[in-house]
Amino acid sequence: MRTIQTSDIIDAVAKMCVSSNTELPADVRAKLEKAMAEETSPSAKEVLRQLLENADLAFDTKLPLCQDCGLAVYFVEVGDEVRIEGGNLRDAINEGTRKGYADGYLRKSACDPLSRANTGDGTPAVIHFDFVPGDKLKISYMAKGGGAENMSRVTMLAPAQGWEGIKKFVINRVAEAGPNPCPPTVIGVGIGGTFEHAAKIAKRGLLRKLDDVHPDPDIAAKEKELEDAINALGIGPMGLGGKTTVLGVKITMEPCHLASLPLAVNVQCHSQRHEEVIL
Repeated sequence: MRTIQTSDIIDAVAKMCVSSNTELPADVRAKLEKAMAEETSPSAKEVLRQLLENADLAFDTKLPLCQDCGLAVYFVEVGDEVRIEGGNLRDAINEGTRKGYADGYLRKSACDPLSRANTGDGTPAVIHFDFVPGDKLKISYMAKGGGAENMSRVTMLAPAQGWEGIKKFVINRVAEAGPNPCPPTVIGVGIGGTFEHAAKIAKRGLLRKLDDVHPDPDIAAKEKELEDAINALGIGPMGLGGKTTVLGVKITMEPCHLASLPLAVNVQCHSQRHEEVIL
């Protein structure tokens, strides 16, 4: 049994919140640079240039990549040989979030759904726990801004609609979203499970690197098919037209009830702010 102190968890989470909001991931930068080199639209090239310049300024000044620093979302894998000492794991993650959003001068966007009263500290975070073998604690953080999250959808298709129904829904969702999620976006697609689980696995897919390839060749081909079809829409960076509407599509597929075909589309903005730490 391995013991992890809550103080270490708080510090690690706080650092992730700050760095994720101020440092563009290397795989995202590479995709933006590639897109700028391949774009033929002057307006699209200029938007991509400005996004890269913005990333440089954020890194140099340690100011956020975007004023919407999102709602803090975590996927946590707890090893079965891990013992948390000094307090509760959920409380430690929330405390780390409070510390990070305060230390990094990040906008706090958590509020009451009806009164809209701000909680004032960026919490409570949305935390998904999973228990795995081993003596490690893996915490993955994602900043989910309102513009992209608002464009996400869950639906229950008829099984007979199959892949063609899935493809149509995903493409239509991105087309209807238009410029609202600040494209070029990253699209997480969750297929299977139940109503709520499809949404969870769609979001979890956004933690993957943009340059990875799905280990299942069939799913990898479907990701490429969706990416090409979405980019053919011509929405382009910030909706001004161009070849680059999405930077990547990430599919997660799990078994579902034989009478159902749950489908979720989770949209993430161009900054693709996420990071992980293993303790």
